Amino acid sequence: MPAPRRAAEAVRRTGRAVLRALRHPRPGAVPAWAARACALAGLVVVVTGLLPALRDSGVYEAATLLPGTTGPFPAALPPAAGVLLLVLAHGLKRGKRRAWRAAVAVLPLGAAGQLLHHDSAAGAVLALAALALLLAHRRHFAALPDPRTRRTAPAALVLLAVASLGLGLAVVAAHSAAPRGEHGLGDLLKHVVYGLVGVEGPLHHGGGTDTAVASCLGALGLLTALTTALLTLRTERPAARLAEDDELRLRALLERHGERDSLGHFALRRDKAAVFSPSGKAAVSYRVVSGVMLASGDPIGDIEAWPGAIERFMAEARAHAWTPAVMGCSLRGGEVWTRETGLDALELGDEAVVDVAGFSLGGRAMRNVRQMVNRIERGGCTTRVRRVRDLGPGELDRIRRAAADWRGTPNERGFSMALGRIGDPADGDAVVATAHQAPEPGAPAPYGDLKAVLHFVPWGGDGMSLELMRRDRAADPGLNELLIVAALKAAPALGVSRVSLNFAMFRAALARGERLGAGPVLRLWRGLLIFLSRWFQIESLYKFNAKFRPGWEPRFVVFPGALDLPRIALAAMRAEGFLDLELPRPLAGRRRRRPPRPCPHVVPLPEKPPAGAARQAVPAA
Repeated sequence: MPAPRRAAEAVRRTGRAVLRALRHPRPGAVPAWAARACALAGLVVVVTGLLPALRDSGVYEAATLLPGTTGPFPAALPPAAGVLLLVLAHGLKRGKRRAWRAAVAVLPLGAAGQLLHHDSAAGAVLALAALALLLAHRRHFAALPDPRTRRTAPAALVLLAVASLGLGLAVVAAHSAAPRGEHGLGDLLKHVVYGLVGVEGPLHHGGGTDTAVASCLGALGLLTALTTALLTLRTERPAARLAEDDELRLRALLERHGERDSLGHFALRRDKAAVFSPSGKAAVSYRVVSGVMLASGDPIGDIEAWPGAIERFMAEARAHAWTPAVMGCSLRGGEVWTRETGLDALELGDEAVVDVAGFSLGGRAMRNVRQMVNRIERGGCTTRVRRVRDLGPGELDRIRRAAADWRGTPNERGFSMALGRIGDPADGDAVVATAHQAPEPGAPAPYGDLKAVLHFVPWGGDGMSLELMRRDRAADPGLNELLIVAALKAAPALGVSRVSLNFAMFRAALARGERLGAGPVLRLWRGLLIFLSRWFQIESLYKFNAKFRPGWEPRFVVFPGALDLPRIALAAMRAEGFLDLELPRPLAGRRRRRPPRPCPHVVPLPEKPPAGAARQAVPAA
């Protein structure tokens, strides 16, 4: 075929592909392209406003053709218009219905502004073409808004508008060069209202004061519009609370299929929610943090029903424009997640799992642990390993208070691999390992002889997972090793054959990076992880787990794309308790703190005993 014919055929194929893409776009393509166009418009408008030299160039002329530029607004206050376009682009990318409505309302005004102010038929055609595409693909913009914005956004608009008007009147009156009383209140109000929307008002102050007053009024108007837009388009953040019926259903699934995942019991955290498959045979537990729908571990229940639960999870994320992500799923779970959703997966680290039958303190590899345990035992330290249901109310209360006091951080950390409670009546099968040592004479002993606590949650019928590890900071640092060894020795009597210990992030990179012959990139990555270990205990957890010669089970994070990873990482750090980005109490409002609720099918423990009774329950020093 001659070259001209091949070129013409290629053009025709490209045109047909473009038409097919416009008629039947893939899910998410329309919101993404609409957001990119809106963001490009916002960036160009901001740049042309902040760099006056560009106003005399073709860049500013091209900016006047962008859909949504109306009347004198881009010329008078480009940064404000650009920032608002960027906010609108964020809402369009997430498929927000309100962002779509705002764009549909602005584009006809933009077309009219192009014809009347810029006298540009090309700009009007572009605006109308964008409007037609948005109307044709309106089904792609169906994300639900936050119900709270129905009250907060209008209230914020009214309050900020009144405040901006009052401040604007004060600024204009203070900088007016005319004699007092020459301009009436109506003239001042008119000038302020014009200035808030970026239009030059009827009053003149002389010199450079006009620019300063116009900038101040424009900033007040931008603050009002931007705050209202952010509140209107913000993502819904549901209350993090597990319903009682959902908890009962999850417990039933764990009884039948809990042996599949060592993290299954952590789905019972009461600051998570759950979505179930249509058959009710599988569920996904999650929490929404900063617009990210974080699932933890593998789905719960029958593996044949996992796709149904995952589909419900993804549908919920799409309905609310949440970014879906999974933290800490296993290899099998990651394969199902990626196959059913098309998401990507990245190895996050490894979980240490000890086979009880093969564990022994003998041998050279266990020499350090063996010596540490023997030394602490010779010092008079004893251990006890029991089920939660075998502990009395007084001792449980003492363990809870000690664990809270030894925490070392103002908030309880953990999300994907923590339960967040000890001694709940519904968790009677959990295991508590405690270390006891008589305090020295005269030394304070608020918790009697209790020196360290380990809490394990059930993993099916023959396993348990380490949930909490706390010790008195004034006690010997080897108490944690002692309690793990004691738990492993007591495991056969408890019917436990496998024990999951701590999770080691990026364990493979740390292990390979210290081997002989590791490349420069791997050594650099290991050095960065060691540096970050100062704050996140990456290397210390790996070395602590490695003492017990465990098997390593990889864990993965599942995410939509590489650009979403920073946001997911921040959301995960917030969920785990490493970052606290909440507003101060006066700004965030007062929140009702619900007391921990017991599972309704069990009898709750007695109330906390009075202080005198608690002290009597503590063994004497």
